[in-house]
Amino acid sequence: MLQKSDLEKLEEVLRDAAEAELRPRFLEVEAHLKSDGSVITQADLGMQARVLRELRSRWPAFTLLGEEMDASEQEALLQGRTQGLWILDPLDGTSNFASGIPYFGVSLALIDADGVRLGLVLDPVRDECFSALRGQGAWLNGKPLRLHSRDSSLPESMAMVDFKRLPAGLAQQLASEAPYRSQRSFGSVALDWCWLAAGRVQVYLHGGARLWDYAAGSLVFAEAGGSGGLYRDYQRTPQRGFTLQPRIGLAATEPALFEAWCAWISARADSPPAG
Repeated sequence: MLQKSDLEKLEEVLRDAAEAELRPRFLEVEAHLKSDGSVITQADLGMQARVLRELRSRWPAFTLLGEEMDASEQEALLQGRTQGLWILDPLDGTSNFASGIPYFGVSLALIDADGVRLGLVLDPVRDECFSALRGQGAWLNGKPLRLHSRDSSLPESMAMVDFKRLPAGLAQQLASEAPYRSQRSFGSVALDWCWLAAGRVQVYLHGGARLWDYAAGSLVFAEAGGSGGLYRDYQRTPQRGFTLQPRIGLAATEPALFEAWCAWISARADSPPAG
């Protein structure tokens, strides 16, 4: 069973890898398009290879699923996990990284039959490492991270919304009759969850994140005391188990705010059948 001391060792692994693979390439990297249209760089591949080597060396009992693996290999790893499976996004926010925008991170989670066991999200630009252990809490650079109730109303809230993957009708209504004070979309799902956990924004919506995007960050948010999570549709059909299919992220920093946010969305979203 991994403990908080293991989080410290994992943080060291991610920091050393980012220093070697990400920092030297930032502002000097050449980007390419993958078959799904998303961006990939040598930094993604170098980071994944280095972290994989370190994890195999230090924790040989666990296998690893990385974003930059083939889909068939990912599926086999996900279905064949036994004791535990690492979920790695070596560079979350690759488009930002390739464009010189300093908002990107590294996301690492360990999943088992009961859910996400631990998670870390490293922001190498701001020198922030968010971490969490299931049932034991969340931390930012080793200091406890806990949301405190402020009785915020939806009209007073700062929102983190990714418009790109939302149904057109919902996106149009959010743009024309926004229920919140202001909105941001920075381009890294893992960091988005962590900024929500830190109270920097109060409500969150993403229409199609992948397992490696949200596994670590959503645990940090949950352990910090946030409300919400991952769903199969806009009516909040719960996610069961782990899947490679995109999932909807719906969350808020307080329970009452979460209910108000979800009520606004569900009244306006065309909800497809749960897959």
